[in-house]
Amino acid sequence: MSKKPKLAVYKFASCDGCQLSLLDCEDELLAIAGEVEIANFPEASRAVQEGPYDVTLVEGSVTTPHDAERIKEVRQQSKVLITIGACATAGGIQALRNFSDVKEFTSIVYAKPQYISTLATSTPISDHVPVDFELRGCPVNKYQLIELICAYLNGRKPNIPTYSVCVECKRRMTPCVAVSKGEMCLGPVTQAGCGALCPAYTRGCYGCFGPNETPNTSALSEWWTEHGRDKAELVRAFRGFNAWAEPFRKESERHE
Repeated sequence: MSKKPKLAVYKFASCDGCQLSLLDCEDELLAIAGEVEIANFPEASRAVQEGPYDVTLVEGSVTTPHDAERIKEVRQQSKVLITIGACATAGGIQALRNFSDVKEFTSIVYAKPQYISTLATSTPISDHVPVDFELRGCPVNKYQLIELICAYLNGRKPNIPTYSVCVECKRRMTPCVAVSKGEMCLGPVTQAGCGALCPAYTRGCYGCFGPNETPNTSALSEWWTEHGRDKAELVRAFRGFNAWAEPFRKESERHE
């Protein structure tokens, strides 16, 4: 009998939402559990087996000196390392600190900031170690997560779309909220994966899945400006869950 591949899940600075997406798979997770050995997943079990691991999922960004070293250890014991969610792939909402002075934040929030050990920035895992695949989302799409795990276990390329949220809007026959409602919507420059959830409720896309494959952020900003949006609104629009993703970061900085 062949030995089952080992799966590990690690958490860094995050809200645990992407790990919960995996647990939310329910029946699908049971099927995966039958094919792999869940060797390290504290969110699901206290049982921990030592590496090396065949596939490792990492949620969260690197925000402390300790985590900057810990991710190197995780990489060393992982044959395949996959980052999941906006925090792990783009620094997350906490990367908003990158645009300002973190010392000022800690002095306001904490009574004794001298005890806080943190980095000046919140950065994606790929800034510190090589990553084999990045799965976007805040949180990730559980079906994309299952597809990704199955693809690596079967030695094939993951079938994850890289087109924009606008395609998902068209597929569910949702009227364009930017055109019909005048909403600021990041859909044209955001990768699909959410099923166009926000536009379905007549709200603009917030960019939860990060920039799509070829985002034309400058054209979107120009369109917003022509329709009466000021620079401050443009900056806020691009500084959300994926503010530190390069296309969004550069576009927001262009309007400061």
